[in-house]
Amino acid sequence: MVNAIQTDKAPAAIGPYSQAIEAGDFVYVSGQIPINPETSEVVEGIEKQTEQVLKNLQAILAEAGTDFSSVVKFTIYLASMDHFSTVNEIYGNFLTEPYPARATVEVSRLPKDVLVEMDVIAYTK
Repeated sequence: MVNAIQTDKAPAAIGPYSQAIEAGDFVYVSGQIPINPETSEVVEGIEKQTEQVLKNLQAILAEAGTDFSSVVKFTIYLASMDHFSTVNEIYGNFLTEPYPARATVEVSRLPKDVLVEMDVIAYTK
């Protein structure tokens, strides 16, 4: 069974996709960019962008009845690897051990020209 997850505590999808999909024992959260859901504006700076992305992910996971402790896989997309250590530090403040598997990649461009985007997969059983 597949169930769409939607919350107004995270930005609305800017295309034909769901914020997240629950499928069996997993929740697949779509890539989140640093849009403040209250203002619909992109926040500025890599620190604030990273925090906003993680807060958006938290809100979607909460709507699905879970949190970062259930996340088994993170993917982080960066506009520049120069931001890796900053993002890594902030990311680490949101998580506890055992840490999820993760991939971090530099991409040529992200939606709305943001500096960071992340998606997650959570195991809910």
